[in-house]
This record gives sequence, structure tokens and C-alpha cells, in this order.
Amino acid sequence: MTTLRVNRKSLGVNFSARGEAEVLVWAPEAKTVNVWLVDKKKQLKLIARDDGYWSCITPAIVLGDSYYLELNGEQFPDPASLHQPQGVSGPSEVFNPGAFHWTDHEWINLPQRDYIIYELHTGTFSAAGTFEGIIEKLPYLNDLGITAIEIMPVAQFSGTRNWGYDGVFPFAVQHSYGGPLGLQKLVDACHAHGIAVILDVVYNHLGPEGNILPAFGPYFTDKYKTPWGQAVNFDDAHCDAVRRYFLENALMWLRDFHIDALRLDAVHAIKDFSPKHWLRELRERVDELMQETNRMHYLMVECDLNDRKFIDPVDAHGYGMHAQWVDEFHHALRVTAGQPKTGYYEDFNGLLHLAKSWQDGYVYTGQYSPHRSKTFGTDTAMIEPFRFVVFSQNHDHVGNRMLGERTSVLVNFEMQKVLAAAVLTSSFLPLLFMGEEYGETNPFLYFVSHEGKELAEAVREGRKREFKAFHIEGEFPDPQREETFRQSKLGWSILRKEEHATLFRYYQQLIALRKKLNAIGRADRENLKLDVFESQQVMLVHRWHAEEHVLCVFNFSNQLQTVSSALLDKPWKLVLNSAASEWCGVNDLDFNQTNRLVLAPESFLLLTHV
Repeated sequence: MTTLRVNRKSLGVNFSARGEAEVLVWAPEAKTVNVWLVDKKKQLKLIARDDGYWSCITPAIVLGDSYYLELNGEQFPDPASLHQPQGVSGPSEVFNPGAFHWTDHEWINLPQRDYIIYELHTGTFSAAGTFEGIIEKLPYLNDLGITAIEIMPVAQFSGTRNWGYDGVFPFAVQHSYGGPLGLQKLVDACHAHGIAVILDVVYNHLGPEGNILPAFGPYFTDKYKTPWGQAVNFDDAHCDAVRRYFLENALMWLRDFHIDALRLDAVHAIKDFSPKHWLRELRERVDELMQETNRMHYLMVECDLNDRKFIDPVDAHGYGMHAQWVDEFHHALRVTAGQPKTGYYEDFNGLLHLAKSWQDGYVYTGQYSPHRSKTFGTDTAMIEPFRFVVFSQNHDHVGNRMLGERTSVLVNFEMQKVLAAAVLTSSFLPLLFMGEEYGETNPFLYFVSHEGKELAEAVREGRKREFKAFHIEGEFPDPQREETFRQSKLGWSILRKEEHATLFRYYQQLIALRKKLNAIGRADRENLKLDVFESQQVMLVHRWHAEEHVLCVFNFSNQLQTVSSALLDKPWKLVLNSAASEWCGVNDLDFNQTNRLVLAPESFLLLTHV
């Protein structure tokens, strides 16, 4: 009864091959558990099974039925609900993901190294703020050269405005975005456009409003503390059912929604000292699923521990995650571009650390970290470069600024082009945050729509405290106000302005070159030499693959710089000059091959040699 099977969802309400509804609920401390069919005003009794599970098989439940689960007479939505059309407090609605007519039968997930990722938030990416709004923009993303979109969390949260990290129904798709059917349509459309889909999921905490899991069982534990309070119970008493709950959730997205990859939020907050860490068990289960379906899926994690065991293979005693976000690349890059060394940036010296990250992924690989006051990090030897995801901005590092400023309002136009090149010509998987490709100027602020006044006030005060390390003045945007959300929507109309249209074309060109040049997109980390001129804020990076060579030249200073380097000894050919007039620059370089280069302020050159 309680065995997890990778080929079908078992928790909540599901349908057998005969069309009968199968109900399975975990409530180990309940005396009675029933299903209440709201419209039919009918009660169905569940039978107690092993390990705290309750179940029944019935023809009385059909698609579209609204229902509650009754625990000892008290009504709650289903913890494994797929659809909450009336929000977190309303009844669950029966949905069968297997009923969707997929057209992506010929879709083959891209090799991981070919991912060029575009992170977006469903509610602010389009005017409609829905999955349908994303579908309408897929030709635009194709035009840009994107190969994978990463959707910020869609698990049902309270209200209609949220980043998504306050989800309280992990299986349900946010009703205001288009619900589960809308998500299936989006994934199907993405595959038709040749675009993979990464879904951001949160397994380290649940949101504060509408969280019913504690009513059903010990989903949380006091053994550990996280930034969000109690930790999810992955290794305490009764943890087997909790581990299964989140395993089933991950498998559902991959199997029933055809999601190509999951991005797991803040896995350092998944506290698990079991003999087999939950992440490793997840990888094993996903491997089982892939054997059954013959579809490839990837697991990507956000982790701030610089610990390679998260991405080391299972047979090397790692957890087997396919890739990891590398915040340290971002931090070093932003300090190099002039970001003040405050808050978590204080650990980074700029160009030397950027060069270290270009080579190793992590900046801290076992040296002393002043910010943490301890030795930090592990080496990254022999880790393939496509296991690291890098970026110059993302939802966190924009939205966790008090005023939500994007890069476009923090640095000038020329530096935006240099930052783009630093990400898109690196060895690693590049990630863009929605709108950066044309220099979006609207902020991306933190927003919520909690119903409880006390909770809304607590969120306001909590956010104010977070900004002390970064901001000491300026008016604080209220996360609860609808206007804060509306200000965060992309302003697509500025693409008609010359500078923004030019930046879009520049991103297009960088992405096209990444796809074309194997020495960028295919080179190993070992095929790399750097020459760093710290006083001049200039870095030269030579990379090669077989007989193809590229030289990336970055001038992060605001001065004209002249450099000499042994890396210039080859007969290089100029391919891209960010300061050229075609990119709204003012320095059309008359490139003559010598062992010296004259570099425009805040500029990037791409040179090739075969």
C-alpha cells in the first residue's frame, strides 16, 4: 500500500486504469479520515492502512469534483491537491494530469551543456501574468537564442502575487497563472519551439499562510532551524512518509508535466543526516524514472556551501545533482564591475576572484573566508564546467535589493555589455534573468499578497531588517501593495528604443557565437589560460577545443588600457568588439595583430584563431 512507484502518483486523488478514483492520505495521528464531496454533499470514509496511511477506491469521485479531506471531523484541502481554484483555503479540485493530449512525442531533452537558461517569473514576465502570456513570447525567446526557460516556483501560494517561495501546496499549480492544465500547455508549447523547461521547486520550507501539512502529520521537525523556521522532517521520527511526499512531488513534475529539469531551492536548508541523504535518493528515483520513460531529466540545485558532494556522482559518494548555481561567480563579477563590497559582497576582491571563478567555478575552495570567519569550500578538480550555472543577475540578487534595481540602472550601457560577455563566454551554463537582454529598467521588487494583516506586517519588518547590510536610505517599497507587483512587470515597450534594441541584438550575437564556437560552448576547464592585469582591471582568457581557439578580452576599468601578453602571440582575428558603433559604442577598433592591445574603457573583445 505505501510503496512508492516512479511511474505514477499515488498520494491524493488519482485514477486507476479502470477509471476508479484511488485516494491515499497520510495522517498517522488521525482517528478518522473522510473525503467530503462539496457539490455532491457526500461523505466517503477512508480505511486505515499501514504506516499512518488511509485509503479508498471509489467510482463516486470524478474529474472536476470539489472536495475536502476531513480529519476527525475538521475539513482541510488535500495536501497532495493538484488544483486549488479558490485559493489556499478553498476546496481541492480533482484533476487528472494523465488526461492531457501531449504533442511532444518527438521531443528529446537537450544535452545539459547546451542549456542557455532564461529565468522568468510567470506573474511579471507578461502583461497577462499567466502561462499563456509566456507561450505568446516563445517566438521572441527563440529569436534571442534561448534553449531553456527556468520558471520560478508555481506551487499554490496565498493570494495572487508572490515570488513563489511561499507555496503551501507543493503539488498544486498556482490558479492565477492558469492552473495545472495551463502549465501542461506551456511545457508542450515550449517543446514545440525546441525549448526545454526547468521548474523551480522548494523542498526546504513551506510558506506561512495556508500551510496545512502540520495538521496531517509531523512534516516538520524542531531538530533544526532554517531561515524560515522549523525544518522539513527529512530524518526525524515519521520521516519516511515526508521523504516520500517530496519524492512523489519531484517525480510528478518530470513524469506528468514533462518538465525537463528541476531547480531545487536552497538545498543547504534540507537538513538530513540519514545514511542516505534525501537528494541522493531523489537522484536514484529519477534515474529509475528515466529508465522507464526513456526521457532525460536534470536536477539542478541552489547551494551556498561550496561542497562538491552535492554534484559529485552517486558512485563517487556524492548526491548526484547534475548542476549547481554558483553565486560566487556573480559576487566576484559584480564587485569587479564596481558594486560596493557590502553584505555578502565583502568576501570578494573583484578581478582576481573573478578569474578564480572563471577557472574553478567556486571562488572559495578551501581558503579562509572573512565573511564567514572560517575556512570554506572544497576543490572542484575534474568537475565538468556544465555542472555550474552562472549569471550576472537573477531574481535573488535583484529582488533582494531594497529597491529591486536591475543591472541596467546600476551600471552604464558599456558595462552591461561586458557583464553579458563574462557570463555567455564562460565555460559554464549561462543564465539570464528576464529582461536583462534588452536592459529592462523596471525594478524586480519583493511582493506578496497575504491575507493576514499581522503576517503582512511581519513580512514588511523582516524585509527592512534584511536590507541593513546593503541600504541605509531610500523609501521602502511595501511588499503587500499591488503597485509594488505592478512596478515589477517587464516594460516590453522600451525594446523599440535604439539602445535597448541594440543590446538585444548584442545578446543575440553573443548567444549565436556561443553556439557556433566549440572553444566557448564545448571546451573543458583544463583548456584555459588566463592573464590578469589587476591594476588595469583587464583580464585575457584563452580557451581552445581541438584546433579552434578563442581569446576573450575584458576591460572592466573606465579608462583606455594598453596591455601586452604572451597570449597575443597567435594570429588572432577580431570577431566582436563591444565598443564598436554597431553596438552603440564609440570605438571602432582598427584591429592590427601585435603583441599589444589598446582597449576601450569598459569593453569586451572576442578574437578567434584556427
